Amino acid sequence: QVQLVESGGGLVQSGEALTLSCAASGFTFSHYAIQWHRQAPGKERELVAGLSSNGNGNNLYADSVKGRFTISRDNTKNTAFLQMSSLKPEDTAVYYCKAIMGRSAYWGQGTQVTVSA
Repeated sequence: QVQLVESGGGLVQSGEALTLSCAASGFTFSHYAIQWHRQAPGKERELVAGLSSNGNGNNLYADSVKGRFTISRDNTKNTAFLQMSSLKPEDTAVYYCKAIMGRSAYWGQGTQVTVSA
């Protein structure tokens, strides 16, 4: 059974940091690129960050999070991470991880991040 389970979300104040985790099972995690997406209330889901299957190469970041968010992965633990710092109220959203390999893609159920002013 394929699963992607996000964790680490919560309520923080503006300027604080939070690290999200995405635990994978049921597929060969190391073969898949990983992306983090987020969806704020009333808005479309947007790509936040992306990372290749082996963690090498250029990471992808949305302009709105560059310099504040860092995506990483540990293929030995089948887990991906999103380190978020200097959080802003506009970062408030449900954060989802996505595993992609060609036409195959899996989504997690999401974790809520709320940043208070």
